[in-house]
Formats: sequence, C-alpha cells, structure tokens
Amino acid sequence: MATAPQRDGPPRIDQLSSIHADGSRKAIHPSDVSGRFITRRRVMFAVLLGIYVALPLVDVGGHPAVHLDVAARRFYLFGATYNAQDFWRVLFLGTTLGFGLLFVTAWLGRAWCGWACPQTVFLEGLYRPIERLFDGPRERRLKQETSPWTPLRVARATAKHGAYVGVSLLVAHAALSLFVSAGGLVSMVSSGPATSPVAFTWAMAVTGALYFNFAWFREQLCVVVCPYGRLQSAMQDRDSLIVGYDTRRGEPRGRRVKVLPAHAAPPRGDCVDCRKCVTACPTGIDIRHGLQMECLACAQCIDACDEVMDRIGRPRGLIRYDSLKGLAGEPRRILRPRLALYGLLFVASVVGLVWTLARRVPFEANLLRFQGMPYLVEEGQVRNQFELHLVNKNPEPTTFTLSIQAPPSARGVIPQSQVKLGSLESFRVPLFILAPQGSTEVPFDFIVEVADSASGEVKRMEARFLGPPSKAH
Repeated sequence: MATAPQRDGPPRIDQLSSIHADGSRKAIHPSDVSGRFITRRRVMFAVLLGIYVALPLVDVGGHPAVHLDVAARRFYLFGATYNAQDFWRVLFLGTTLGFGLLFVTAWLGRAWCGWACPQTVFLEGLYRPIERLFDGPRERRLKQETSPWTPLRVARATAKHGAYVGVSLLVAHAALSLFVSAGGLVSMVSSGPATSPVAFTWAMAVTGALYFNFAWFREQLCVVVCPYGRLQSAMQDRDSLIVGYDTRRGEPRGRRVKVLPAHAAPPRGDCVDCRKCVTACPTGIDIRHGLQMECLACAQCIDACDEVMDRIGRPRGLIRYDSLKGLAGEPRRILRPRLALYGLLFVASVVGLVWTLARRVPFEANLLRFQGMPYLVEEGQVRNQFELHLVNKNPEPTTFTLSIQAPPSARGVIPQSQVKLGSLESFRVPLFILAPQGSTEVPFDFIVEVADSASGEVKRMEARFLGPPSKAH
C-alpha cells in the first residue's frame, strides 16, 4: 500500500525546501501575491515574451530580425548578414554576455534569475497562470494533493496538462522559427511532418523537454541543475543587492496582541510570523533564515510582507531589496574594486564586440592564384591565372562590377565583368593577365577592383604578375 510522502516542518536552511526528509519530491505551490514588484515583473515577462515571438516575425532589411539558418550557414541578425566565416565574432558576444552577467550579479545580485531568466519568464509568465486557472489558489491545490481522484479532478488535470502541451508546442515552434523563419515554419507545418522529418523531430523533442521541465521539474532546474546559484557567493559581496529580511527590526517575531500582561516579555518585532513570505516563495525557502542559494530575488516575499505591514500599520521594508551591509545597519558602497573590475571587463568586451561589428564588410572578395604552375607561356604571351571569390554579405541582392588595372603592355581578361549575387551567395570568377614574352616590365603588380552597387563600397586587391626573366635582366 502506497504511503503519503513524509511531511516536514517549516523550511530549514540546511535542507532543500523542495525535498522531503525521506528524499521524495515536495511540490511547491506558491501563493498568489499582489504588489509593486509582481506587477513590474509581469510587465517584464510580457515584454520579453513579446520580443521572443516577434524576432522571427518582424522584417528587417528584407529578412526576419533573427534567422539562424544553420543548415545553409546563413545568419541574419537585425538587418545584418553573417556567414560561417564570421563565427569568430561569437567569442566577443560570449565574453560580453559573461562579463555583463558578472557585473549585474555583483551590482544587483540575482536580478537576472528573478526577472529575465527564460526559466522564470516561461514558468511565471505562461505555465503558472495555467495552473492557477485550472487548479485554483494555493489552498485548493494543497488540498487536492491528498484528495481522491474523482472524475472532475481527472478532467481538470487532463485539461491542465493538455494546455501545458499546447503552450509547449507553441514555444517550441517559436524557437524553431528562429532557425527556419516564420514563413518556412508555416510551409513545414502545412506540408506535414513527412516532408521535414528533422525539423519535426527537433520540435517534438523541445516540446517534450519543455513539458517535462515546466509541468513537473520546475524549480529543481534552478536549485539542482543550474550552477549560477552556487556561484553567486563568488560573484557577490556584502555590498551586492539581495532580497533580505531585517532581523534588527523583525525580531523577536510573534503574533501581535493588543494588551500585554505585566510580566510579559519585551515588545516583539514587526514580524508577526504569518509565514506569508514562505508560502509566496517559488522555491519554498524561508527568507528569514538569511541569504540562501535557492533565492531567485523574485521579490514575491517582499510583496507578501508589504501587504501584511500595511494591514498592521507598520512601515514597509521588513523584507526588502538591500545589501548584507544595509540589513546590518552599515552604509552600502556602490563603487568598490570588485564592481569596478567587472565593469571594466564588461566595457572592454562591449568595445570589442562593437569593433568587430563595425568591421563587418558588405561583401568579401579574395583573389587567389590558380594552383600549379605560376605562369604559362603560349605563342609569345605569358599568362597568369587567378580566381576571384566573391561573397555578397548584403541583406539584399547586389551587382558587382569587376575591373583590372595593369601596365599598358599587359592585358587583363575577365570573362564576366558583372556578377549579380543574392544575399550570402558566393561565386568564383576566373581572371587572366597576359603580357608579351620578354617584356622588361615582368614581374609587375596589377590591381583588381570590385565595386558593390548596393553599398557603394569598392575593394582594391593587389597581386603580382610572374613570368620568365627578360633578356634585359
């Protein structure tokens, strides 16, 4: 006979709140809160979800704002086009994001986790509202855990998980559209899985991963899998902004009474031990135990506590955004060596990223000598053979005009002086340079000029004509 999971007491600082004492999973059901921070977070979630959906839909320069065509090695980002040869720029993007996260963490603590992390955005912005819609408030969800499975409960659970799967499908297809474009996704869906088996497999795999994560795993990804929480102690200091409980003001905690007996203990602090901060926490911790790895800095405990403080006529801020120094009554430093170092590294990485983007060219042109003999002699003419490799990196089709500048005694031959290429298309054009045998000008330098009609940019490449030494030499 199955037994119910062992129930534990209040959250402890030495044990994960989402795990029972016997090691079984403990479902976290945060209570609904209202307040200034949850309102701002919902606005943030809506903005981030809107950007996520809009990236493959908004047209910039004739292409989606973000289209990562990995199969064809073509990448369109906000009107700029890149190919596989531009992958080195990812190094600067990665360092910018990495040092940016270090800087934000040292300054604002885990603001990323509570306000912008995709795990938080999708869970709190999409999946948690579905749960509340079908299962109701926290009290009803807790009661439902121990209630028998009735037809109504089965129907409600089926509808809820069906909604989870539907949202997971939408999120997965939105992610797929970043790689195949919105138009390509519509075409794939309308033509059926058989025509695009790889894309269909990826979409189903991502859907399954999303459903598993947000329907069941949830906060475990943050407290068990993600290493960021464990690294925060190395990235933060006592001046970093955190969500904390003011023990000086709140202790000793206890329920408030209007009349105290003569032999009563000294007046209690502002904390009435209502535990609303605990029930509002999405990871189930008690913020009154101090800074903890599981805290996401979501500020739901702040809104819950502020509501209680308003009811009992006490000032807000018993739980608040502050630093460890601020909570201890010490002055908080904004400018400090750690923050300055992270800031300098972040600025340097941003400058490097901007520099790499500024060096982006609208087209690539490379002049290569044919392999084999450096020159050929035929019928009194010395011939050098070259190949011009063109890549159009403009977001739209363009025409390239090719020309050769050589000494008067030499002659350049271009079989195709104008080449029209689509965005990120490439083409190889053979070039021939002829000079009379025995000319005293050999060897000499010549110039190949490529003019781009779309950007107006002109690239000049210098090469050397080789041949047998003349008698004069």
